[in-house]
Amino acid sequence: MAPAAPPRLSPLAVTMGDPAGIGPDIILASWAQRTTRALSPFVVFGAPEVLTQRARQLGLIVPIVKITRALEAVDVFASGLPVMAIDVAESVMAGKPSPVNAGAVIAAIEAAVASVVSGQTSAVVTAPIAKSVLYQSGFEHPGHTEFLGVLAERLVPGRSARPVMMLASDDLRVVPLTIHIPLSAVPAAITRPLIFETVRTTWRSLVDDFGITSPRLAVAGLNPHAGEAGALGREDIEIIGPAIEELRAEGLAVTGPHSADTLFHAAARKTYDAVVCMYHDQALIPIKTLAFDSGVNVTLGLPFVRTSPDHGTAFDIAGSGRANPESFIASLKLAASIA
Repeated sequence: MAPAAPPRLSPLAVTMGDPAGIGPDIILASWAQRTTRALSPFVVFGAPEVLTQRARQLGLIVPIVKITRALEAVDVFASGLPVMAIDVAESVMAGKPSPVNAGAVIAAIEAAVASVVSGQTSAVVTAPIAKSVLYQSGFEHPGHTEFLGVLAERLVPGRSARPVMMLASDDLRVVPLTIHIPLSAVPAAITRPLIFETVRTTWRSLVDDFGITSPRLAVAGLNPHAGEAGALGREDIEIIGPAIEELRAEGLAVTGPHSADTLFHAAARKTYDAVVCMYHDQALIPIKTLAFDSGVNVTLGLPFVRTSPDHGTAFDIAGSGRANPESFIASLKLAASIA
């Protein structure tokens, strides 16, 4: 009796992002390096004509192959870039975003998520979107991550989702407790339940997705010097500190609140596996300083795997050939590894 064939890994689902940004550029460049970088097969949910035009503009020879079932990408990937067509409403010029095409951007995300939920694909890798452009078309969600949480609850009945954003690189993993809110709103948004949920979700992901048996988590303080015993703000001693003590009582290796200004140098980074920060820039500034071209955005707490590059649409260089695909390639590799 012949041995059973090994199971075939489903392709990754890639969204094109804003078609006027660098999403098409980094997707095309990544496919062109598929062999040298040992990339797993992926299928693009986006506009074939935009990819064809951008490849021509960039001087890349990338055959665009329309497919009707995502699983076909496994057989197509070696010789062409497989695309599940999501047509744009009007022609696209690199660097010139249009809210008229927002519907296609949103439809691509929805279709990609549906494909992974149905088992046609193994994980979602999203190219950058421009929230300001989507807002002009009536997009009601604070950001990409929050929208994915809504889709998860819509497509996986009975499953609640509270997405947590992690930025990961070889040198650092950070998780912002609060994300797309004004800095003035951050203190009021920091609560014990939010800290509990974020730390527990991060801990589970470090075990399940990153293979760390006994994760060590550091938590940054909100105020300078973590409040200086209350002299520079009460949040660290009245909310953050007590929450950490409760988490430690559960058996989690959590330390803090730490003064953020001494938390990210090389020696400090050896003492933890991830840092939970209090707000967006407290988390993103250190990782973008250390790994601007290779950091990956990983969304934790979803019933599917999602990664994305840790940069934006970069409209100013779209179509110029200057977009660096390294963060996108890292996103593809991490998504495949977790899946």
